[in-house]
Amino acid sequence: MFDTVVIATDGSESVERAVTVALDLAAKFDAEVHALYVIDGSDVEGSPEQVRAELRDALEDAGEEALETIVDHADREVNTAVREGKPVSEICRYVEDFDADVIAMGTRGRHGEHSFLLGSVAEGVVRRCPTPVLTVRQLDADEEPTAETPA
Repeated sequence: MFDTVVIATDGSESVERAVTVALDLAAKFDAEVHALYVIDGSDVEGSPEQVRAELRDALEDAGEEALETIVDHADREVNTAVREGKPVSEICRYVEDFDADVIAMGTRGRHGEHSFLLGSVAEGVVRRCPTPVLTVRQLDADEEPTAETPA
Protein backbone atom coordinates (compact mmCIF):
# COMPACT_ATOMS: atom_id res chain seq x y z
CA MET A 1 0.00 0.00 0.00
CA PHE A 2 2.82 2.43 0.87
CA ASP A 3 6.01 2.15 -1.17
CA THR A 4 7.46 5.61 -0.48
CA VAL A 5 7.09 7.63 2.72
CA VAL A 6 8.28 11.24 2.91
CA ILE A 7 8.96 12.74 6.32
CA ALA A 8 8.90 16.55 6.29
CA THR A 9 10.86 17.98 9.19
CA ASP A 10 11.76 21.41 10.47
CA GLY A 11 13.93 20.01 13.24
CA SER A 12 11.57 21.08 16.02
CA GLU A 13 10.56 18.89 18.95
CA SER A 14 7.02 18.82 17.61
CA VAL A 15 8.08 16.56 14.72
CA GLU A 16 9.66 13.84 16.89
CA ARG A 17 6.51 11.76 17.25
CA ALA A 18 5.72 12.17 13.55
CA VAL A 19 9.15 10.73 12.73
CA THR A 20 8.52 7.73 14.98
CA VAL A 21 5.09 7.09 13.49
CA ALA A 22 6.35 7.51 9.92
CA LEU A 23 9.27 5.14 10.45
CA ASP A 24 6.91 2.57 11.98
CA LEU A 25 4.64 2.90 8.95
CA ALA A 26 7.58 2.49 6.58
CA ALA A 27 8.73 -0.62 8.47
CA LYS A 28 5.26 -2.19 8.32
CA PHE A 29 5.10 -1.77 4.56
CA ASP A 30 8.84 -2.12 3.88
CA ALA A 31 8.65 1.31 2.26
CA GLU A 32 11.40 3.55 1.00
CA VAL A 33 11.93 6.53 3.30
CA HIS A 34 12.74 10.10 2.30
CA ALA A 35 13.37 12.90 4.79
CA LEU A 36 13.03 16.50 3.67
CA TYR A 37 14.00 19.78 5.30
CA VAL A 38 12.99 23.03 3.62
CA ILE A 39 14.81 26.28 4.25
CA ASP A 40 12.11 28.94 4.15
CA GLY A 41 13.32 31.28 1.42
CA SER A 42 11.34 34.17 2.87
CA ASP A 43 13.32 33.89 6.13
CA VAL A 44 16.54 34.25 4.15
CA GLU A 45 15.34 36.95 1.77
CA GLY A 46 13.75 38.91 4.62
CA SER A 47 17.04 39.19 6.46
CA PRO A 48 19.59 41.96 5.95
CA GLU A 49 21.75 41.34 2.89
CA GLN A 50 24.96 41.32 4.97
CA VAL A 51 23.87 38.23 6.93
CA ARG A 52 21.99 36.25 4.25
CA ALA A 53 24.86 33.91 3.39
CA GLU A 54 25.53 33.19 7.07
CA LEU A 55 21.83 32.67 7.77
CA ARG A 56 21.46 30.33 4.77
CA ASP A 57 24.49 28.33 5.96
CA ALA A 58 23.14 28.16 9.51
CA LEU A 59 19.71 27.02 8.30
CA GLU A 60 21.32 24.42 6.03
CA ASP A 61 23.36 23.13 8.99
CA ALA A 62 20.18 22.96 11.08
CA GLY A 63 18.50 21.04 8.26
CA GLU A 64 21.34 18.55 7.99
CA GLU A 65 21.20 18.03 11.75
CA ALA A 66 17.42 17.48 11.66
CA LEU A 67 17.80 14.97 8.82
CA GLU A 68 20.63 13.17 10.62
CA THR A 69 18.33 12.70 13.61
CA ILE A 70 15.86 10.87 11.37
CA VAL A 71 18.62 8.74 9.81
CA ASP A 72 19.83 7.81 13.32
CA HIS A 73 16.35 6.61 14.32
CA ALA A 74 15.67 4.62 11.15
CA ASP A 75 16.16 0.90 10.71
CA ARG A 76 16.57 1.37 6.97
CA GLU A 77 18.24 3.65 4.47
CA VAL A 78 16.85 7.19 4.42
CA ASN A 79 17.19 9.44 1.39
CA THR A 80 17.69 13.00 2.64
CA ALA A 81 17.33 16.37 1.00
CA VAL A 82 17.54 20.02 1.92
CA ARG A 83 15.64 22.37 -0.36
CA GLU A 84 15.07 26.11 -0.26
CA GLY A 85 11.87 27.94 -1.13
CA LYS A 86 8.31 28.16 0.12
CA PRO A 87 7.94 25.16 2.45
CA VAL A 88 4.47 24.10 1.26
CA SER A 89 5.43 24.31 -2.42
CA GLU A 90 8.76 22.55 -1.92
CA ILE A 91 7.21 19.71 0.10
CA CYS A 92 4.51 19.17 -2.53
CA ARG A 93 7.07 19.32 -5.35
CA TYR A 94 9.35 16.84 -3.60
CA VAL A 95 6.49 14.40 -3.07
CA GLU A 96 5.58 14.64 -6.75
CA ASP A 97 9.23 14.24 -7.82
CA PHE A 98 9.50 10.93 -5.95
CA ASP A 99 5.90 9.76 -6.48
CA ALA A 100 5.47 9.36 -2.72
CA ASP A 101 2.48 7.55 -1.30
CA VAL A 102 2.25 9.52 1.95
CA ILE A 103 3.75 12.58 3.64
CA ALA A 104 4.27 12.50 7.40
CA MET A 105 4.73 15.68 9.38
CA GLY A 106 4.10 17.25 12.75
CA THR A 107 1.12 19.47 13.31
CA ARG A 108 3.15 22.37 14.63
CA GLY A 109 6.61 23.55 13.75
CA ARG A 110 9.17 26.04 14.93
CA HIS A 111 6.64 28.89 14.93
CA GLY A 112 3.95 26.76 16.46
CA GLU A 113 2.80 27.43 19.98
CA HIS A 114 -0.44 29.04 18.92
CA SER A 115 -4.08 28.11 19.14
CA PHE A 116 -4.54 26.70 15.65
CA LEU A 117 -5.14 22.97 15.18
CA LEU A 118 -2.49 22.76 12.46
CA GLY A 119 0.57 24.86 11.84
CA SER A 120 0.50 26.92 8.66
CA VAL A 121 2.87 24.60 6.75
CA ALA A 122 1.01 21.45 7.77
CA GLU A 123 -2.31 23.05 6.86
CA GLY A 124 -0.94 24.23 3.52
CA VAL A 125 0.37 20.77 2.66
CA VAL A 126 -2.93 19.15 3.64
CA ARG A 127 -4.83 21.61 1.45
CA ARG A 128 -2.51 21.60 -1.60
CA CYS A 129 -0.93 18.18 -1.99
CA PRO A 130 -2.91 15.46 -3.72
CA THR A 131 -0.84 12.89 -1.79
CA PRO A 132 -2.26 11.73 1.57
CA VAL A 133 -0.79 13.62 4.52
CA LEU A 134 -0.29 11.99 7.91
CA THR A 135 -0.20 14.75 10.52
CA VAL A 136 0.98 13.66 13.94
CA ARG A 137 0.49 15.74 17.06
CA GLN A 138 3.35 15.83 19.54
CA LEU A 139 2.14 14.74 22.96
CA ASP A 140 2.24 17.29 25.77
CA ALA A 141 4.72 16.58 28.57
CA ASP A 142 1.92 15.41 30.88
CA GLU A 143 0.26 13.12 28.29
CA GLU A 144 0.86 9.40 28.24
CA PRO A 145 0.57 7.38 25.01
CA THR A 146 -2.66 5.36 24.85
CA ALA A 147 -4.27 3.08 22.29
CA GLU A 148 -5.78 6.24 20.79
CA THR A 149 -2.49 8.17 20.95
CA PRO A 150 0.37 5.70 20.43
CA ALA A 151 3.92 6.66 21.25
